[in-house]
Amino acid sequence: MPVTFCTFALMSNIKPSLAKGTRDFSPQEMTKRNHIFDTIKKVFKKYGYAEIQTPSMENLSTLTGKYGDEGDKLIFKILNSGDFLSKVNPDLLAVKNSNAVTSQLSEKALRYDLTVPFARYVVMHQNDIALPFKRFQVQPVWRADRPQKGRYREFYQCDVDVVGSESLLNEAEFVLIYQEALSNLGLKDFSIKINNRKILSGIAEIIGKPELIIDMTVAIDKLDKIGFDGVSKELLERGFTQEDIDRLKPVILLEGTNDTKLTTLKQVLSASQIGLNGIEEIELVFNYVQTLLGKDGEQPKLELDITLARGLNYYTGCIFEVKTNEVAMGSIGGGGRYDDLTGMFGLKGLTGAGISFGADRIYDVLEELNLFPESTAAGTKVLISNFDPAAENYALPLLYQLRASGISAELYPSAAKLKKQMGYADAKNIPFVLLIGSEEMQSALLTLKNMHSGEQEKLSIEAVIARLREV
Repeated sequence: MPVTFCTFALMSNIKPSLAKGTRDFSPQEMTKRNHIFDTIKKVFKKYGYAEIQTPSMENLSTLTGKYGDEGDKLIFKILNSGDFLSKVNPDLLAVKNSNAVTSQLSEKALRYDLTVPFARYVVMHQNDIALPFKRFQVQPVWRADRPQKGRYREFYQCDVDVVGSESLLNEAEFVLIYQEALSNLGLKDFSIKINNRKILSGIAEIIGKPELIIDMTVAIDKLDKIGFDGVSKELLERGFTQEDIDRLKPVILLEGTNDTKLTTLKQVLSASQIGLNGIEEIELVFNYVQTLLGKDGEQPKLELDITLARGLNYYTGCIFEVKTNEVAMGSIGGGGRYDDLTGMFGLKGLTGAGISFGADRIYDVLEELNLFPESTAAGTKVLISNFDPAAENYALPLLYQLRASGISAELYPSAAKLKKQMGYADAKNIPFVLLIGSEEMQSALLTLKNMHSGEQEKLSIEAVIARLREV
């Protein structure tokens, strides 16, 4: 008994706190978040995608090697249960190198994204799905990143992917999905950036460094953050010469319209077939988008960005990134084609492509721009007062009638003073209170109070229902 008391005493002194990079969500916040999820899901379904879910944790071997060296460092590893240290080679422990012992300490990890688990899902269920397989997934992911504005360690992704189709019509529809979903959420000024991994491979090829394609893309992908001087410094550190950088500079800093950029790239990459293939794919996507929207459709702000590299190992074709121009925020979406991803799990020759919405960043953007509709704040519409057992008993059938009519209603759970019940309604932003006292029970005319205006009126329950349906 004393041990239990001591344990409780120690626990009671622990200051409650959140792990860095994570957040709690209030009922009001969840209503707004679900508005985002529901809006995006509706667009996904409109384009023929169906929902799946995968576990929060995956085998560590499933995830490692898919995101590049920098991405692998951000994977949250889960320690093996039990006395995990006793199973580690003592010689490895003596070296004090965490990377050398990770595989022995941890067999599982929290998922880093939804794309790699999806590839694993496709391989495991290949005999159960029809190709092309179009799926969407809305679940949390985890990254051991440094928390900052718009960047969290736990956040939701809204992914839409298709496997088993080489058609670039899929990429064009991704552009339209971004355009429609973000517009439906109220965003008016955002850029959908597009590039092609083959163009980047062509650039590496013409400077004679095809083997350093990953090093080049990781560096130039940071142009917005560290500028050209920073990119140059990193390229030198990664094995490029100053002559290479001089040849890269006009391409990296390419400006003008999409047509101007494509014309310049055709000249620069004229000796690289893979580069020309990438240009051809970009042009086809542009043409698909224009044809799908027709003359009257609102053309998206689609921008060819050669510096867009998204330093991930698995993209092989088109690459996407979406940024809002209305607030200072990182990317709110991205993705691309990943022809070889399922091959890592033993299923060769199955092409895939997908994009993701950063729901948490989108939430911050909508909040900052005050774009959440008033309906997202709606919860309980009417609170029924409770002054005594007789009033409670009288109110119960009325509560049923209100709910049966599709009106969100609550009965205050126990008899209390009016001030306390009104305070509860105010705290929950409930717009109406139905007051029931002895007079109301005798006349069957209930007092409906508008909490915003303070106005009160006597109405039958039928009239109350009609009035609440109007607002």
